[in-house]
Amino acid sequence: MGFARTCSVALVGVEGVVVEVQADLEPGVAAFTLVGLPDKSLTESRDRVRAAVVNSGAEWPQKKLTVGLSPASVPKGGSGFDLAVACAVLGAAERIDPRVLADIVMIGELGLDGRVRPVRGILPAVLAAADAGYEQVVVPECAAAEATLVPGVSVLGVRSLRQLIAVLADEPVPEEEPDAQGRPDPLLAGLRMPGTGAATGMHSLGAAHHDHDLADVVGQIPARTAVQVAAAGGHHLFLEGPPGAGKTMLAERLPAVLPRLTRQESLEVTAVHSVAGLLPPGKPLIDVAPYCAPHHSATMQSLVGGGPGVARPGAVSLAHRGVLFLDEAPEFHGQTLDALRQPLESGHVVIARSAGVVRFPARFLMVLAANPCPCGRFSQRDALCDCPPSAIRRYQARLSGPLLDRVDLRVEVEPVTRAQLTAPGAGGESTAAVAERVRAARERSAARLAGTPWRTNSEVPGRELRSRFHAAAGAMDEAERSLERGVLTARGIDRVLRVAWTVADLVGHDRPGAADVALALHLRTGVPRGVPLAIEALA
Repeated sequence: MGFARTCSVALVGVEGVVVEVQADLEPGVAAFTLVGLPDKSLTESRDRVRAAVVNSGAEWPQKKLTVGLSPASVPKGGSGFDLAVACAVLGAAERIDPRVLADIVMIGELGLDGRVRPVRGILPAVLAAADAGYEQVVVPECAAAEATLVPGVSVLGVRSLRQLIAVLADEPVPEEEPDAQGRPDPLLAGLRMPGTGAATGMHSLGAAHHDHDLADVVGQIPARTAVQVAAAGGHHLFLEGPPGAGKTMLAERLPAVLPRLTRQESLEVTAVHSVAGLLPPGKPLIDVAPYCAPHHSATMQSLVGGGPGVARPGAVSLAHRGVLFLDEAPEFHGQTLDALRQPLESGHVVIARSAGVVRFPARFLMVLAANPCPCGRFSQRDALCDCPPSAIRRYQARLSGPLLDRVDLRVEVEPVTRAQLTAPGAGGESTAAVAERVRAARERSAARLAGTPWRTNSEVPGRELRSRFHAAAGAMDEAERSLERGVLTARGIDRVLRVAWTVADLVGHDRPGAADVALALHLRTGVPRGVPLAIEALA
């Protein structure tokens, strides 16, 4: 009787569980039994592993073979266990020394010819292995760069099962023939999920899009100010205005204004995109803010996560530490939009299914864009709109009050006039200038929040704002009167104070003054408060 064991990782959301893969050989009729709560794709690994072992030049044991995946109570799926199953079987057959396999974590899919193909979720899987104390990991060669992002782990990238057998058996490592030149590497197909390209709106733009510059936006001083405040404090933004006024332009330029991700944030974002199959080959680490713009026909599962079987991350998780842009927001289904309430407050999504509970990170900056009415021409200053009042009310009511109450900044985007378009030097500050101001504001807030679990002003709870981070004396009087009149809710006044702190960070004030609070009130309610709308005018 032969026995061997090695390890692999089962992913539950973006969290991994180390699974011990055990192989046992007994005399009897040749059979292959796989136990341990595998799904359909994992059950099919029996045929893939047998063909890969034979085509790699090793002998398949003609005995009763049982492969167990422990702990058996954890659901396991995907093809990432193939490599571990093959090596455990070869260890039980004494083709490989079983003692060599015991402390190695193996992740990868096997082709029928023995080539090792990559799978999604390499980074969170290696992170889970490192947290469990393992120091050696075997992954596909084309995914080795992603695995090496985890410190303290020795990564071996292999292109075929033949190479891995030779390494583990201390034999000369064979050279694999390169693929035909001019063709895409077929092994890279496992890194991406079909149907998740740039056309879906779920991809990383961030600072990499140099052709998106804020200087292209003509006029729109209130909206430009709101974009700066949103980037500096992580505040959600609602842009309302007629078609062609520049709402989408502003939203697309927001990611480039955000600071580059820290090392920890990059690992969080990369882990989510790796699990979702959106990690671009050749770029193992995402270090710029992601930008996700799903279509208004998106379902609730595609927005917040879910789907059949094991839940997958949705747009709110793909926008983690970045921007989620919902254009034509009233056209989204009402229940889909209201599902955003919890992640807007908590910064994560918890999806409960019969197979288990999955938790995805979802701390994003939400930008809503909407027309004022179905025809888009409704305005208080002219009568171009043909929509009846009842249609306007129904259209605007599609965005629920509880959702809008969680949005800190609400700006009306005015149509651009001919004079503004044709004026020399009509563009405002460039993205580089605004990004530098935002970076300085983030540094001020980080110094103030040092020693706390919060990173931006938008994350500070209301009780902490009222007890530790006070505005200047008398600065909140107007906001408190708005609370008494019912213009602001209790949550609303806390959000006004958060925005006021961000404005103070942008202009360099030690604490919010009356002018900072007045601008925050203007950006919250849309009612002019007699203060300049440009940030540089308040400094």
